[in-house]
Amino acid sequence: MEASQKKILIIDDDSRNIFALKAVLTAKKFTCLAANGAHEGFEIIKKNDDVGVVLLDMMMPDLDGYQAMAKMKEDEQLKDVPVIAVTAQAMLGDKERCLEAGAVGYVSKPVNVEELVKLLNNYL
Repeated sequence: MEASQKKILIIDDDSRNIFALKAVLTAKKFTCLAANGAHEGFEIIKKNDDVGVVLLDMMMPDLDGYQAMAKMKEDEQLKDVPVIAVTAQAMLGDKERCLEAGAVGYVSKPVNVEELVKLLNNYL
């Protein structure tokens, strides 16, 4: 697989999730950045114009994924960055709720790596 020049930003409040996603994606030749919360993630995007997609945890204490996507839509630098929702919420309607909030894709935890890679390849 040919690696893209664009980077993946993982925003998750659990460092174990960041570690696992980063390890798997790096092994697949993707370049990853990480943030422990949405505000930190926004700053990373603003400093790195090569962020091609955000993997956003939907359940974070400070600013959840829905609030984070709403804030991104309001910001000129952030509004066009595609977001893939990554969540432990896998109840009926959760996927639709994430997509309605602005996510371009949805993956539930535990993450199916092949499904995630297919989604990432659409945006990188």
